[in-house]
Amino acid sequence: MSPTIKFSNANTLFSKSLRIRINEYFKMSGKSKTGDWRIGLKAAILFASFIGLYAILVFVQPYWPISILFCVLLGVNFAAIGFNIMHDAGHNSLSRNTKINTLLSYSLNLVGGNIYLWKLKHNIAHHTYTNINGEDHDIEIKFMRVHRGQVLRGYHKYQRYYFIFLYGISYLAWVFFQDYEKYFRQKLGKNSERFAFPNKEKAIFWVSKLFHFCIFIVIPLVIVGWLPTLIGMLVTGIVCGICLATVFQLAHVVEATEFKSIAADKVEEEWMVHQVQSTANFATKNRVLTWLLGGLNFQLEHHLFPRICHVHYPAINKIVKETCRELGIKNVEYATFREAFKSHVRVIRSMSR
Repeated sequence: MSPTIKFSNANTLFSKSLRIRINEYFKMSGKSKTGDWRIGLKAAILFASFIGLYAILVFVQPYWPISILFCVLLGVNFAAIGFNIMHDAGHNSLSRNTKINTLLSYSLNLVGGNIYLWKLKHNIAHHTYTNINGEDHDIEIKFMRVHRGQVLRGYHKYQRYYFIFLYGISYLAWVFFQDYEKYFRQKLGKNSERFAFPNKEKAIFWVSKLFHFCIFIVIPLVIVGWLPTLIGMLVTGIVCGICLATVFQLAHVVEATEFKSIAADKVEEEWMVHQVQSTANFATKNRVLTWLLGGLNFQLEHHLFPRICHVHYPAINKIVKETCRELGIKNVEYATFREAFKSHVRVIRSMSR
């Protein structure tokens, strides 16, 4: 993360206008910018389904095709907990109560990750320097080239064939390798500066990793055996990885979004305009997808206002579009998931040569 990179403040008409309109919306509606009963109900459903699926797989042990299906559902459930509960709590937008946000943000640790490392990588690096080469570590994907600023390697010509495999193993690699790599290096990326790692967070790291290992490996090994445990972990992890990686890529790595390599430590646009240029929405009319993804198909609204809960994104999306249209700022939105995914695949193909 480079604190030396600055965004332009020469023309801040867009950000000023948009903030005024968003604040006016919440003032007139009387709503809080954080979550309401809808996020509470969703959290209850997701946690209950998590417990139910785990209990059925480990203690009931249905016939294997049904168990595979339940592992697929558990992988989707892992991702949904991340999208809906951990993500909003990690941005302090789920509840007005910061203690509740802190507690629920540790749902990431429950499914194997580490919230402290995630906040450094996501909240600070990704949200501040979105799609900026060398600063946004979320676009540094091993064995993948997603923009012109990255070096073209020989194996990249095959990335159109293996990208879905990389997405599939991304969650397992994150939980069982990359977190430990960051822990011991105390760096988010190979060339990043070292970050502070308080002793309290180090202790939480090891306790939660041990808890995850016991819940998802030791207990299943003892009760159902090594082969069902291995298959279950792989199916659940691959499904979760594909869900997580695909949603991120459709939000930032599509044809209409911009990538930047900063040479003079200066971004020409103001920060909010940069977010519009580097972020895409998709399938915003699909209510089922919006529910499952925690509103992250409204990625632009999330990047512009990360402290606003995702239950409000459909409403403020209209305000964002209107402001962009009035000020002549082009914002990117794909009508369907399929259109966004096809655009992402075209980017992967173009970056392979």
